[in-house]
Amino acid sequence: MKLPLICATACLTVCACAQTNISGTNFLDHPLSRHDAVEIAMAHNSTILRGRADLRATYGIEMQLRSAVMPRVAITGFYKATQSSLVNEPFPGQTVNTFPLPDQNWQTDGQIQQPLYNGRITSSLRSAKLTREQAVLTFHATVEDALLATRIAYDDVLLAQQQIVVQEASIKLLVNQLEDMQRRYQAGTVPQFNVLRAQVELANSRPRLITARNQLPISKNNLVNLLGYTLPRSVLDDIPLQMADKLEAPPLSVDLASALGRALDQRSEIAALRKTERLRHEDIITARAGYRPSLQAFGGYQFRSPSFTEDLTHELNGWEAGVNLAWSPWDGGLTRGKIVEAEARHERAVVDVQDEQRQIELEVRTSYSQFVQAQEVLESQKKVQEEAEEALRLADARMHAGTGTQLDVLNAQTSLTDARTTQIQALHDYSVARSRLKRAIGEDLQKD
Repeated sequence: MKLPLICATACLTVCACAQTNISGTNFLDHPLSRHDAVEIAMAHNSTILRGRADLRATYGIEMQLRSAVMPRVAITGFYKATQSSLVNEPFPGQTVNTFPLPDQNWQTDGQIQQPLYNGRITSSLRSAKLTREQAVLTFHATVEDALLATRIAYDDVLLAQQQIVVQEASIKLLVNQLEDMQRRYQAGTVPQFNVLRAQVELANSRPRLITARNQLPISKNNLVNLLGYTLPRSVLDDIPLQMADKLEAPPLSVDLASALGRALDQRSEIAALRKTERLRHEDIITARAGYRPSLQAFGGYQFRSPSFTEDLTHELNGWEAGVNLAWSPWDGGLTRGKIVEAEARHERAVVDVQDEQRQIELEVRTSYSQFVQAQEVLESQKKVQEEAEEALRLADARMHAGTGTQLDVLNAQTSLTDARTTQIQALHDYSVARSRLKRAIGEDLQKD
């Protein structure tokens, strides 16, 4: 599973580049493309920033694990002054100590300590490596989830904009219809009922336009929040955010069998859980090390005051070296308890891996079905809008010729509005389903 590792490392590099090349505030000054939104999210999205901080913290844990096998330098020292009566206690049968000892002394030691064996040295090195790899994989999953949310939010803004366009076009048609009916009524060619019907249809369509206009700032706020931008308090109405891209349907060719295989190979979540399972296995080795002895070598140099003179300026010095051996054959069941705990956590990690595999397969199957559905709906709507426009033209012509009714025109206008609405919704749903499927498979959304 090398791809997520490479991608996640690349994500870190891109984050650094994005910090310097793309400001988190200047995207309001020019039209924002989908690619720019992804780049800004990489640099400023709060979820990604938290993930990056967690990644750095894990690197600190890795260093702690490696420290178990590294040599250590220890420097100690002390100065001690003691009341003379405590140091120079006379021997039995004497009133005065004939060999007085100094009541002040000092000592300084410098040692290099190197663990030789404790049952967990090689396991600590493996755990350090696994911890780093697990952290990178987890960060990669965090980034991909944040980018998916950003892409969906971008599409939501495009959908809201297009819904306004559709509803405004519908209002315009109905206004024209009302004006035409009013002229005809004044000319005496149609009854007042036609005017009232046109007014009712126009009134009924206005709430849909109001809803569409209110949805746009909500969608923009969501996108701006995902981009990690704090809106100034002065921005109270619509955010001055312009979109550079449109709702499109780029093709994506994938079959379910290959999607399932690629997901199990590429998804960083399952790779991270496999690293976790191996870490829990290393915990068992570490716990069992409590039964084994610990051997440590040391060497150093010592400076101290003389033991039989009060001249503190005179010093004794010399080297020292040796080994320390510690072994506790029985610790009251402490080690056994740690082993039981570690084995249980390892069993759970194995179950987590198996469950994640099933969850990923379910996610792929669901995303694939939604993508196929969105694809089929989009395909079915290719010519509907053109047909609805032609139907409206014919209905209007028939009414002016006296062979059609106002109801025919109103129905045709409603059908055209529904066709336009369905078309943009289908484009949005296709784009979202495509992004979700690529995320489920484990594809890099930053390069899409």
